[in-house]
Amino acid sequence: MDGKPPQPMVPAYGGNSLADLPSSLLAALGVPSRGQGARSADSDNLLDLAPADRVCLFLVDGLGAELLRAHADRAPFLSSATARRLTAGFPSTTVTSLCSLGTGLPPGEHGMLGMTLAVPGERHLFNCLRWTLPKGMPPMDPSEWQPAETVYQRAARAGITPSYVGPAAFEGTGLTEAVYRGVRYVPADTVEERVAGVKAMLAGPRAHVTVYHGDLDATGHLVGWGSPQWLDQLELVDDMAARLAETLPPGSALYVTADHGMVNAVEKIDAQATPALSEGVAMFGGEARARHVYTEKGAAPAVLEAWREVLAGKAWVVSRQEAVDSGWFGPDVRREWMGRIGDLVAVPYTDCVILASATHPIEAAFVGYHGSMTAAEQLVPLLEVSTR
Repeated sequence: MDGKPPQPMVPAYGGNSLADLPSSLLAALGVPSRGQGARSADSDNLLDLAPADRVCLFLVDGLGAELLRAHADRAPFLSSATARRLTAGFPSTTVTSLCSLGTGLPPGEHGMLGMTLAVPGERHLFNCLRWTLPKGMPPMDPSEWQPAETVYQRAARAGITPSYVGPAAFEGTGLTEAVYRGVRYVPADTVEERVAGVKAMLAGPRAHVTVYHGDLDATGHLVGWGSPQWLDQLELVDDMAARLAETLPPGSALYVTADHGMVNAVEKIDAQATPALSEGVAMFGGEARARHVYTEKGAAPAVLEAWREVLAGKAWVVSRQEAVDSGWFGPDVRREWMGRIGDLVAVPYTDCVILASATHPIEAAFVGYHGSMTAAEQLVPLLEVSTR
């Protein structure tokens, strides 16, 4: 790409982002503001959601708003719903977005600043998605890595039992404990089981239900978004949304959203196999569209200069402080989370990805990726179906 790089789509924290949705959902249910002694929920309802007795949030992993719009004919139910668009957050990746949805906080406050992050003060990475550390190390305590109160705990204090309907394999995992503390977990692996689980959880007088579907994202990673297999998954998601809408009792609202969108990679740059990008680097974290680069002591300025030169016209390459000052992670970043951010952060805006194939070999084989601040990755739908 020639000329001046485009401006990143910095997430609209505090008014039009995924982090603003969970508190707005609680406000719609009449749950008081998180402030001490607050008498109403109005101050938390940034998305101005209408009151409801029951809300169901259908979270479709990888259903970007731009992707849905490009194939509206394959998702007629979703495309006919009342819609707006939100920004996902940075990086636009599952662990970050799930934690924003679980806490109502932007990434800089909840600390899930990428998929693989440095443990401050240590010379190793922590995989926040798989919740794994290098072999032989003690497990990471979810409440220490992510100590913020969840919206589900807030709901429970207000007399609502929040529930989460999702794959049985995710029950009790570190990530689940970090972002879904306080929920009643309802294991459900098939579409039929998930629809039935949602119906059961909506049966009470007040309900807060989240249901998760991840196959669209997995298919996009493996064979690309827009592929025949991906389109088949989109049709399945559309049918599932329609079936969930049919389960809604009176006084309920179904909201459909996603954690991020996706792009298909055309160019792959292996940083670990490129001397100009590997020299002075201690660890490659993050992911291919939002790479956290941790440098050897004293090497950060030289590494930053080299990465900017090699990736000119392809990626935004900034220092840690520049990313923080630009509001990429939100208006504030807690001081204790600063060491989780790379000494530099490299974020492609073209259709290239920055691989670290020796460290992250599975990722290197993907077709579809996400994490950056392009519209295709950042914009997610917020669709509403109501029986109010």
